[in-house]
Amino acid sequence: MSSLEDPSCYGSVAPLDLGGPMTILHGMVNARKVTTLRLAEMKHSKQKIACLTAYDFLTARLIDEAGIDLILVGDSASMVFAGNDTTLPMKMDEMLYHVRVVTRAVQRALVVADMPFMSYHKGQDEALGNAGRLMQDGFAEAVKLEGGRNICPIVQRLVEAGIPVMGHIGLQPQSINMYGTYKTRGAEAKEAARIFEEAKALEDAGAFAIVIEKVPQALAARITEAVSVPIIGIGAGQGCDGQILVTPDMLGLTTQFNPRFVRKYAQLSEVMNGAFQRYRNDVREGAFPTEDESY
Repeated sequence: MSSLEDPSCYGSVAPLDLGGPMTILHGMVNARKVTTLRLAEMKHSKQKIACLTAYDFLTARLIDEAGIDLILVGDSASMVFAGNDTTLPMKMDEMLYHVRVVTRAVQRALVVADMPFMSYHKGQDEALGNAGRLMQDGFAEAVKLEGGRNICPIVQRLVEAGIPVMGHIGLQPQSINMYGTYKTRGAEAKEAARIFEEAKALEDAGAFAIVIEKVPQALAARITEAVSVPIIGIGAGQGCDGQILVTPDMLGLTTQFNPRFVRKYAQLSEVMNGAFQRYRNDVREGAFPTEDESY
């Protein structure tokens, strides 16, 4: 039987489920498309911004249907998708692939693409070209860069070209080899002052929002009050305008990474392992497939 005859086959176009979650979402009051302007309005009205990461079509669609405001196609895919120890091995072509499949799934959330390590470090022209690829070829709606004052000229150049930029300060995973540790940043007064000034500098350069990672909550709250753009925290306390987590972490898929800032909303590693074992047993015992599951 061909896929055209059987719509359940891979490669076929499945019929639309008009009663599914997406219909419910688009019937909600908050189903308005999220843009950089909408995020600014949410900060002004003190409405918290919910953000998650995505790297594949199916997960991105579920996240969007759940009403998450911002989806980051993160270079964390290097770790949770590709199995590397750091984010550094992620290449532009790999990032572009993930961005394409995520944007294909999303209707409401703002999709932001991480710019990988060394994709914006060689100069403004190369940064502009790579950001442009993520927007033109990947259909991202914004890009994210790690760094403070050192990247502000690049941020300004991208913004002037019409590319929305999200900053990232505090712990910067692309600089892990400089830090030598994933410890909290800004715990000492000198570094805290530098991080505060970096947030102000990124705001002045035109960033529409800033991720602040693994800093004392008092510092994050002070920065949130001091700048006009949304501050999205990860391991930065409740005082931020919004929160972001790496999706496989909060779903309990990653079992060897358990920082205190990750709340596990599910234990999918256990659920999936159990399903795989039941399938294995059914195949070995001849219990799958049944007559009803055969043609």
